[in-house]
Amino acid sequence: MTKASVTGADRITRAFRRSLWVLAGLGVLVTGALVVRHLLQPAPPPPVEQAQVDLASLMARPEVPDPPRGRFVDITEAAGIDFVHANGAFGERLLPETMGGGVAFLDYNRDGHQDLLFVDSGAWPFAPDAAIAGPTLRLYANDGQGRFREVTEAAGLAGHSFYGMGLAVADVTGNGYPDLFVTAVGPNRFFVNRGGRFEEATERAGVAGEADRWSTSAAFFDADGDGDLDLFVANYVEWSRQIDIEVDYRLTGIGRAYGPPTNFQGVQSYLYFNNGDGSFRDVSAEAGIHVNHPATGEPEGKALAVVPVDLNDDGRLDLVVANDTVRNFAFVNQGDGLFVEQAAELGLGFDRNGLATGAMGIDAVRFESEGNLAIAIGNFANEMSSFYVGRVGRGGFADQSIGAGIGAATRLALTFGVFFFDYDLDGRLDYLQANGHVENDINRVQSSQRYRQPGQLFWNCGAVCPQTLQPLDRDRIGDLARPMVGRGAAYADIDGNGRLDVILTQVAGPPLLLRNNTGAEHHWLRVRLEGQPPNTDAIGARIRLEADDLVQTRRVMPSRSYLSQVELPVTFGLGPRDRVDRLVVTWPDGEEQVIDDPAVDRLHVIAREP
Repeated sequence: MTKASVTGADRITRAFRRSLWVLAGLGVLVTGALVVRHLLQPAPPPPVEQAQVDLASLMARPEVPDPPRGRFVDITEAAGIDFVHANGAFGERLLPETMGGGVAFLDYNRDGHQDLLFVDSGAWPFAPDAAIAGPTLRLYANDGQGRFREVTEAAGLAGHSFYGMGLAVADVTGNGYPDLFVTAVGPNRFFVNRGGRFEEATERAGVAGEADRWSTSAAFFDADGDGDLDLFVANYVEWSRQIDIEVDYRLTGIGRAYGPPTNFQGVQSYLYFNNGDGSFRDVSAEAGIHVNHPATGEPEGKALAVVPVDLNDDGRLDLVVANDTVRNFAFVNQGDGLFVEQAAELGLGFDRNGLATGAMGIDAVRFESEGNLAIAIGNFANEMSSFYVGRVGRGGFADQSIGAGIGAATRLALTFGVFFFDYDLDGRLDYLQANGHVENDINRVQSSQRYRQPGQLFWNCGAVCPQTLQPLDRDRIGDLARPMVGRGAAYADIDGNGRLDVILTQVAGPPLLLRNNTGAEHHWLRVRLEGQPPNTDAIGARIRLEADDLVQTRRVMPSRSYLSQVELPVTFGLGPRDRVDRLVVTWPDGEEQVIDDPAVDRLHVIAREP
């Protein structure tokens, strides 16, 4: 090794050593700076574990309660109901054959028990082998235990045969007994109840309507504020056998079919004011009930159902009418015997997509809170049922079928009768639909559709659920899930146990009477009002119940659903509450009556104070 080589290595070694000392010094300086920075920093934040727990609790969805099983049991035959609807079909596929018929719960003889009245359609007089038509009305008396016997002949109703559709029931004469108005294809009928036996009084009453008109649902209510009961009658389409054959609706692979009313001309409905002497006068045009299409000038309505309801909380009853394939109507009561049609302005004319629907049945209630009014309308197949919600007295409504929870579950069904009721008595209103297609052979052309369809029940889950109405599976609603060609639907407590039982009618078949055996051990309270003549049923009165944190309001209004009537007594479910603070009755004339601390689990008959 040379001297020059040794000297270069030494220089490299010395440079390397100096570099190490420099790096060591820098390390000391950096370490010191870090120590100083650490000493000058504030105390560290608390552990993040608690923050993570709070975030998780905020994001957690509330647990949806398990709905109580709806134990609806078919007791039709066991209860003594042997009625079978006849539609007169003989192969021509005439539209009325697939649309009837109605049913009503009523106490026809005032013995305190809810009786059953069915509307039949019967044979066509022009059928090739027309049979002698039987009675259109079939009345069954309730023994108080939910067993029935037919009393049609004894009640004076056996000698009347016509092509019936629906009915409205109310004490029009003021004698305390319910009278009957029956709609038909052709002239309508009116029967006065003379203490449990009916007499036809159509001519004297003046409510037959036009001889070639097809009437559907009807409702008694005080339209002009004079204290007696007036009458609204929904009319469907301009129809005759000849028109039907000329329309000649057909389905590929089937031939002639029933079909929608699209190619039938609309007609005007009727509004009759009560003269106070057993007769009525037609005020339809002058009162604002006539609605013409703005472009054609022709009648626009194709009405199938109606519900009287106070849309703006002004104390006057308005009318919401469900129209088939054209926009719905909302007749707002002006308080002077006049009505203004405002469905489009109020958001009730069309569905959530801005379209007219095949609207069938209807009901309206105070829903979720005292400030909300809900109006449900059953629609045609492949259309969701409409579920309009609006703030009481604040104007507009919005179709919230999806948000409320009924949208997807009702899309396939073809829905006729609908109503709200508290099937489990928990203090929240549930929702029921009667379903059935109009075309016998629909499954041949639409694999997703069936002629016979199960009913549907939606449990009101309350505020704890993301969607208020929860559809119950078919295995949780008992015999309500039995497929049928559902049309009319109504409810009543037929055996005095506080639970609301259900009747569904069907085309060309027997009805389905369902006893409600839902096992929830909840308290309840029922109210029947006795008003003063001429409105002894106090139709239109409001009843408000206050029980601790629970506030409910119901209106005495039996006309609802489709072609049908529910019972007059009003039922309040109380859930676990065993005490009611008070009932406030607002009679039809606006006077209030307060009942403090009424007993639970019983029916209260409240008479109007003089």
